[in-house]
Amino acid sequence: MDITLKEYSDFQDFLRRSCGIEIGENKQYLVKNRLSGVLREFNLASYSELVSHLEVHSVFSNRLKSKVIDAMTTNETFWFRDDSQFLALKNEVLPELFMKTRGVIKIWSAACSSGQEPYTMSMCVEEMKRFKGPPLNVQIVGTDISEAIINVARTSVYSDMAINRGLDSKVSALYFQKVEAGYQLKSEIAQRVRFQQLNLLQSFSGMGRFDIIFCRNVLIYFSDEVKRDILRRLADALEPGGYLFLSSTESVPMDITALVPVRGKQARYFKKVG
Repeated sequence: MDITLKEYSDFQDFLRRSCGIEIGENKQYLVKNRLSGVLREFNLASYSELVSHLEVHSVFSNRLKSKVIDAMTTNETFWFRDDSQFLALKNEVLPELFMKTRGVIKIWSAACSSGQEPYTMSMCVEEMKRFKGPPLNVQIVGTDISEAIINVARTSVYSDMAINRGLDSKVSALYFQKVEAGYQLKSEIAQRVRFQQLNLLQSFSGMGRFDIIFCRNVLIYFSDEVKRDILRRLADALEPGGYLFLSSTESVPMDITALVPVRGKQARYFKKVG
């Protein structure tokens, strides 16, 4: 089914307003590839009908919106993605925080997709526990805009293909056990992590404050204005002296002075000052 320029423009506007995602011009093929199954599932005759349902509030429309956002978000992830940052987390940032606090260390994995990032964080904590004695209490929360992908993360069960993306056989044998549906993450790793649905365009005030935030490979989908707004609110969500990890190709604009770059031995990250 073809999508007209008007239908495409209206859909671009919906996606921008609902979740901040910017899709460029001439990406009709992408929308068609990702939404053709949604149109069939909801028995919609055209993209105009799709957009008209997205603009109203009803049980049907809310289910449709959830499916559309699930289809249009990438959900690309794997274990120890950009492993230098996890080395920095384990060898630099966590030891410093352990020395400074006697309370709970709180970590937020924003746009966590199917859970590999926050569970990798938990593996890093477990490794410190095994080699350096019991660490302080660490709580990790993973959020994503997609309720469906969050539900996948909550199961902590992964296929052979998912396990093999970033994990060697020694690590997978240490932290997973074979089950009928695939590989189940062991409870000592999974219990450190909880998940909730969150749209990064919405307020973070209910999330509380964090010592560490990972927000990687998601800001690239937003406009510069939205990106700045999210970064300012991420800074507000950090405790003084807390750390923000972006992807290795992302940076913080100079006018966001609350976050300063740190060039660690393993990776670059950002520290909240003031």
